[in-house]
Amino acid sequence: MAISTKKDTDGDNEILTDFYFPTSKKALIIFTRNPELGKCKTRLTKIIGDANALNIYKILLMHTVKITKKLKADKFVFYSDTICKEDIWNCEVFRKKVQHGEDLGQRMANAFQEIFKLGYKEIIIIGSDILDLYEEDLQEAFKALETFEYVLGPSEDGGYYLLGMNHFNENLFKNKTWGTDTVLRDTLIDLKNEHLQLLEERNDIDVYDDIKDEPVFQQFLNKTN
Repeated sequence: MAISTKKDTDGDNEILTDFYFPTSKKALIIFTRNPELGKCKTRLTKIIGDANALNIYKILLMHTVKITKKLKADKFVFYSDTICKEDIWNCEVFRKKVQHGEDLGQRMANAFQEIFKLGYKEIIIIGSDILDLYEEDLQEAFKALETFEYVLGPSEDGGYYLLGMNHFNENLFKNKTWGTDTVLRDTLIDLKNEHLQLLEERNDIDVYDDIKDEPVFQQFLNKTN
């Protein structure tokens, strides 16, 4: 695999551009926010403060690395703002890119299209805030795509934590009110005539009720910035 570098449109950030043949027919897209104070888990900051919310997000990032690094698929981390060369995402395991688009739907659509163009046949996208997601769940999702056209992991808040497909469908990313409890319902309507496998429901971490009973987060719940 040869790697070249180029500047982004602002001229500030170095973007890695890969020229290679996929090592697998499977690709995992991981959407992540750059872990910066005041920009992560903003619905938590009003209750536990910016610093604690950032620490919780860092734990979620480490969990996501742990459950994906050995997965038998090529892995792509899409950062929200800029690529970090030296961070928890090992460049020998994860290829690094930047999200592009006006809203979450456009950013996901652009990511899927970019990875499909590289030659992958089965692509799954996840976020980086699901504490009860494990490598076995991702294996199950890729296994489903061998039989089904789509795989979807519903989240408790009315959205989804995982979406997989073996061909691009732009309708899944249009006409959605992202970040609300209507996303799952509207996505299922789009897929009502499609060959779909639903996974078990999981809980993503967004609000205080999502973390208040999790032992790993207790150290941050009684602190202030």
